Amino acid sequence: MKILFCHNYYQQPGGEDRVFADETALMESRGHEVLTYTIHNDSIRERSKLALACGTLWNRRIARELRARVERERVELVHFHNTFPLISPAAYYAVRQAGAAVVQTLHNFRLLCPQATFLRNAQVCTECLGRRVPWPAIRHACYRDDRLATATLTASLTLHRLLNTYRRSVDQYISLTEFARSLFIRGGLPAEKLAVKPNFVYESPAVGRGEGGFALFVGRLSVEKGVLPLLAAWELLGDAIPLRIIGDGPLAEQVRQAAARQPAIQWHGSQTAAEVQRAMQMAACLILPSTWYEGLPKTLVEAFSVGTPVIGSRLGAMEELIEPDRTGALFAPDDAAQLADVVRQFWDDPAAQLRLRQGARAEYEFRYSAERNYELLTEIYQQALVRRWPERAAHLEPLACGEVS
Repeated sequence: MKILFCHNYYQQPGGEDRVFADETALMESRGHEVLTYTIHNDSIRERSKLALACGTLWNRRIARELRARVERERVELVHFHNTFPLISPAAYYAVRQAGAAVVQTLHNFRLLCPQATFLRNAQVCTECLGRRVPWPAIRHACYRDDRLATATLTASLTLHRLLNTYRRSVDQYISLTEFARSLFIRGGLPAEKLAVKPNFVYESPAVGRGEGGFALFVGRLSVEKGVLPLLAAWELLGDAIPLRIIGDGPLAEQVRQAAARQPAIQWHGSQTAAEVQRAMQMAACLILPSTWYEGLPKTLVEAFSVGTPVIGSRLGAMEELIEPDRTGALFAPDDAAQLADVVRQFWDDPAAQLRLRQGARAEYEFRYSAERNYELLTEIYQQALVRRWPERAAHLEPLACGEVS
């Protein structure tokens, strides 16, 4: 099959970029013909506010480019990762007019929430969920604390809801979790077009033994990531349990002060992917104390891949992703005392630690391996192709490694 992967890179590298690269490599490694179309948000600096606003609603130039590319290359399916803000939903129409099926991965909640995170003032906010016009976002200036920028994004969402773009011009959506899928259905996307496929680790790493004897936090040092309850929990735990923190962000100074005050806390700043993986292999557990609706944390998948259990907040998809007494443990979000209790219980039970390590690795092999993701992704592509050409459904062969439909 010939596939065109499309992605709008953000100014700051993120998990979506990694998934785009991994899925592209995965399909190419299985013998499919893979093409890419990318654009970077750095080019925003070259555009006027008016041009950017118009392009966010409907980017004619990119739509023309993509239609010509699909026609010229005879592309059968276009898989979009991020279209915001430069590609725009106009691309869906263009590639479908050229004959391709359309798949869109929903990495965040942008189609439901202009902020894309359901987060406002460090609290979960769903005021815009289910509204045809997400006007509360404008009132709160949710996108970059800028009412004009928020109004532009809100106008784009409203326009394409009125045009039924999201219901009719995408053949298949990929949601990362069942929890996210339920929110998108509440937000108006058709349930029959929403498939669940998690992110994955492309190359299976070696299983760790947890010999480092420390708990680990990896991520952005920010309020929504639960850094403050994490530090508060270690104030309660004292020096009994070592904690390593990897990452940087706006709460770096608070983390630095906590590490200076408490011998049990070590802050390592930003680390390379290889260094993070080694830390996960050595860690007894990963702590995910987020206080917002995580999509599917890459760190959770990476922890499971090396057999490291995850202790996470009982919020949103985390309840779905972490199975207590099998792959990790849960605690009430923003509750430092309960987090401390859960960590202490885990630490005092070596037999449970071993059992959870085995469960975490088994979960990775069942759900998050490259092999399993290839199966899921090709099933989704098949559904999109059938939906795009229903009259050809009886003649489409199941997609397998190296086949061209």
